[in-house]
Amino acid sequence: MSDDDATQDVTSETSGVWTGLVPAPGTPEGFTVRRSYPRNPNGAEMMLERWEPGSEEPPHWHPGDDMTLVVEGRMAVQYYRRERQMLIPDGDPVVLGRGDVGYVRAGRIHDARYVDACRLVYVHDGAFAFNLADTETTATDAEVG
Repeated sequence: MSDDDATQDVTSETSGVWTGLVPAPGTPEGFTVRRSYPRNPNGAEMMLERWEPGSEEPPHWHPGDDMTLVVEGRMAVQYYRRERQMLIPDGDPVVLGRGDVGYVRAGRIHDARYVDACRLVYVHDGAFAFNLADTETTATDAEVG
């Protein structure tokens, strides 16, 4: 690397960190990822994620706590609670933008909408899993009253 290369500003557009992202089987359209698999059974799994604007994740949960750092873009997370085989929105959506960090407790049902093109650093406590919320239907606030 030349001295000129070392002094140039690096962004998410020019950094090698954001190369090699690929679609992951069984995940929503518009999502690509670059993963790191821990060798420590008590470790954390880290992913670099890129989401296209308008992409969405359906209501789901993860087996461990997670943390998301928004590098670029905006996303909205809606939490849910389960009542009588329905998912009920639990509070207003949480909107995260560039530089914001969001946390989700293990087992907490949530969805995600990617308002803008997003680049995220995602850290999951233990091995990552994406589990769809298994309910008959999802209710809106208007339907719940």
